[in-house]
This record gives sequence, C-alpha cells and structure tokens, in this order.
Amino acid sequence: MSQKSVSMQPGATAPDVYAPGPLGELTQIIDPELVDAVLEDTGAREQRLRLLPARGVVYFVLAFAFFERSSYRAVWDKLTAGLGAVPVARPCASSLSRARRRVGSAPLRRLFKVLAGPVADRGQSCAFYRGWRLVAVDGTTLSAPDEEAVTWYYRKHIGKVRTFGHPLVRLVAIVECGTRAVLDAAFGPDHTGELTYARRLLGSLDTSMLLLADAYHDAFDFVQAVADTGAGFLLRSTRKRRPTLRHALPDGSYLTTIISREHRAGRGYERLEVRVVEAWITVTLADGTRRTEL
Repeated sequence: MSQKSVSMQPGATAPDVYAPGPLGELTQIIDPELVDAVLEDTGAREQRLRLLPARGVVYFVLAFAFFERSSYRAVWDKLTAGLGAVPVARPCASSLSRARRRVGSAPLRRLFKVLAGPVADRGQSCAFYRGWRLVAVDGTTLSAPDEEAVTWYYRKHIGKVRTFGHPLVRLVAIVECGTRAVLDAAFGPDHTGELTYARRLLGSLDTSMLLLADAYHDAFDFVQAVADTGAGFLLRSTRKRRPTLRHALPDGSYLTTIISREHRAGRGYERLEVRVVEAWITVTLADGTRRTEL
C-alpha cells in the first residue's frame, strides 16, 4: 500500500488533528463518533488533551491490519501522511506502546462487537444459496513474540529435550462467504483445540444461515450445538468415515444417523439425523497429472 493510502485529507488544519475525520480512509469505514462512544462506554476516554489522543490510538491499532509488517513509527507516519504540513506529533515507539497500554483492549473489543456481522444483501448471490446466507468457520495460527511476557500464557512447543519455535496463537473465526465479513472470532493458546474455540462462536448463527465447516474428529457435540441454533450446516467428512445408509434419496445422497460416543444418564446415546452427499474432487498436480479423491 502507498504511503498515503490510509490518510488522504491534506487540507486539514491544526485543530482538525483532534477532531473527527483527520485520519482519512479509516474514518470513512469506522465513524469517529462511534470510536468516541466506544471509548466513553469503556472508560478509556482521556481526561485531558494529549498529543496521542485515545481516538488516534484506536485508529493507530486498526492501521496495523493494513501495515502488519511495519514498525510502530512507520505505521504512525502512514496513518498521518495525509495531514501534509499540519503540525502533528511524531512519537517514538515507546510512547506509542505506552499509549496502546493506556487505552487498553476493551475499546477494540467493544468496537469489534458493534461492527461484526453479515453485510451482504439478497442481491449478492455469492453470499447466498437457495435462500440460506452462507457462512464458514475455520481457524489458523499466528506467531507471537518469543518473550517472557507472552510465553507464560502462549506456551512454546515442548520437544523431548527443550522447547522450540515461537509461541502460537490459535485464531478461529466465522465469516460471511463472498464478502468475508467477520461475524465473530475467538483466540487463545494453540494447545486448546480449534473445535473448542469454534463452539464459542455459535451464538452468531441464526436460522437464516448455512454453516460450512471442515472435518472435525468426533464432533457430534459441535454438530448438535449448531443444529440447536436453528442454522443449517454442511460439514466436510473424511473418506474413512462410512456411515450406514438409512434412506436413499433420488439425487444419490442419503440419510443416516450419527450417534454420540458418550452415554448420558437418562438420555442414553444421543442421535442426530443428517444427510450425506458424496463428492469426488479432481486435483491437477504440479507435474500435470490428475488425481481424483472422494
């Protein structure tokens, strides 16, 4: 991205530095008045005018999503580039770090909760299938700094002799297909499985949605929890799983029953009827050969 891609209002005057709107394109997406309201609600609003006002610090943190490989100073310079000749603070990295700690994470969490959610309308066919809004859940891992302030919680991997690698953060999110709008997200240490984090996100589902998900081993409780939300679901299974055909359907799919592995007092082994659709995927390899998999 270019130097001025985040901030593009060179006509600002000195007082505008602390008024809504001087930080350009980000303020077109996230209203400064909303940021102010979130800061007020979370008690993070500054009591006196600062060279690094709380609103500016929030946009500074958000800018890292665009310039994740840049230093603190570089991100701040990109954020304020459009102010042109207007006098603006050029804080050092330690000042920016202290400002982040002063504002804290609560305003960012609240801002995410306010803004997260589906955005596609019915005219966007890529986000819908037969009336269902398509959403997907998946996870990834992110490297965290190898520092004692981090590794007490985000532990490093332990080998036979010593620890190794960077500590990892596991991130799981539900997104709207087509628009990639985030509905909800959860993260934490990677020694907690993806399925555990995925369960925390199911409150974002409703009866208008069809959830797409990857194969989860022994995921009966997850599937049952999704069904309880009223949302539809389409989960990829492995070819090793061969469910019993209970009722064949005209299109070649069939109905079967999946059973919980845990016996529950007074309820026995819980059952859930699902529809199985078998699909063959042809993959073209780097050497030009083609391979078909179930």
